[in-house]
Amino acid sequence: MDKRQVYVISAVVGAAVGVLVFWLASWVAAVAVGIATFGLAAMMLNNRTIVAIFSIPELRQKIFITVLFLVVYRIGWHVPLPFIDQYQMLKSMQTAQQSALGQVLGFVSMFSGGNLSNACIFGLGIMPYISSSIIFQLLGSVYPPLEKLQKEGESGRKKINEYTRYATVPICLVQSYFVVQHLMQPQGGGGLGWTITGYDLWYVKLTGVLLMTTGTVFLMWLGEQIDEYGIGNGISLIIMAGILARLPDATKQLLFDPSTGSLKESIFTLGGTGGADISFEKLLVLMVLFVVVVVAVVAITKGQRRIPTQSARHIRGRRVYGGTRNYLPLRVNQAGVMPVIFASSLLMVPFFLLNFLQQRFQWGWVVSLYSAFERQGYVYNVCYIALIIFFCYFWTALIFNPKDMANNLKDYGTFIPGYRPGKRTAEYLERVMLRITYVGAAFLCVIAIVPSVIQTTMGVDYRIASFYGGTGLLIVISVALDLVQKINSHLVMRNYPGLTED
Repeated sequence: MDKRQVYVISAVVGAAVGVLVFWLASWVAAVAVGIATFGLAAMMLNNRTIVAIFSIPELRQKIFITVLFLVVYRIGWHVPLPFIDQYQMLKSMQTAQQSALGQVLGFVSMFSGGNLSNACIFGLGIMPYISSSIIFQLLGSVYPPLEKLQKEGESGRKKINEYTRYATVPICLVQSYFVVQHLMQPQGGGGLGWTITGYDLWYVKLTGVLLMTTGTVFLMWLGEQIDEYGIGNGISLIIMAGILARLPDATKQLLFDPSTGSLKESIFTLGGTGGADISFEKLLVLMVLFVVVVVAVVAITKGQRRIPTQSARHIRGRRVYGGTRNYLPLRVNQAGVMPVIFASSLLMVPFFLLNFLQQRFQWGWVVSLYSAFERQGYVYNVCYIALIIFFCYFWTALIFNPKDMANNLKDYGTFIPGYRPGKRTAEYLERVMLRITYVGAAFLCVIAIVPSVIQTTMGVDYRIASFYGGTGLLIVISVALDLVQKINSHLVMRNYPGLTED
């Protein structure tokens, strides 16, 4: 592809994106995004590695299939339940976005890939499947038959996945019932009252429950199809797509005035105009925080503790085999983003439970606890940090078995200098993993509470704070790094240079 073709294609892509942004926002944003898209497209087309990705038929097919499935997910993300009054829903959500309930619904939707705020058929997202996976991971460590299945290799893993899918359905039925009940219940009774007049009937409620359950099961199937025929982890990509879909709305709310559609005047002033307006120094802090979080997430995700190993020498005749030095890489953040997702999911339970109790009984201590969870203050953050640390160690203990690793090293004639093979090696590996897991857990805690700190200190909307400096960005970067690694494996296998050097 010569330079003229590259610039023509880049100009067409930039113009198309600019027109789309002009339709959604303003001409200033359209010009800026169009130019940025043109430069990005030209840079990608001039990169031989990017071109090589689409020159490999198998890899190109996997990427197109993945994009197609994600498009199907995004279409369903906008399909509402049939009994919802769209005007009433829009009116309620415009006033509820700043409330505690609106933040909780957005928070749950961000981690599940769903859309509870708009009451769509994918409202529950993939969270019931994640909850079912958590249950079976916990049972696998205490229930002997499941523990035996885990040790059977691929066949046992398939059987556990089958049980996980079966358990997802009743979880969906229970969760969707409470969601539909809350949507249909009148506002005077503690609900949202979004039902169309005359449709508050029991079979309509049953239809809503079945639709939301079917939507989650379909998303589960979609993720498995991406695993089998696409590239990357399907569930993670669905969650990432749901987070990235909120980027345009968060950016529009951050930079543009909703009444005029133009850039906010407070952006060009120091101190702003007060209230929730974004000032120049706030925007600068968010930009710096965005870069710092990206660099830190990449560093911690790719960070390793390399333990030196030595293989035993074998002399056969006149030849000497083995005796080479190598290293055993242990990831600093072995648990990934799962502790944050688990902790966030569990914290939703006391929030809704305390909300129910304080509406029914008005107990003083319940009202105080609910207000603490509602404003996401000190008590909420302490519970959040404690759960993240707990799940970091718990998840690491599930996926990292030092005893098995020590036995594998012993079977292959490899040892760690200074430690005897077997029990001593396992104790050393466990001690090292405990130390580096503490660093990974501390990092996840800092990332998790950054949105709350930004919201309370800078007055920035929680949706903006959660993406530009918190857990949303953590999930996106972690999934993107995993996707790049899998693309690299296809490129290196065919003697192409990888997207990254590692």
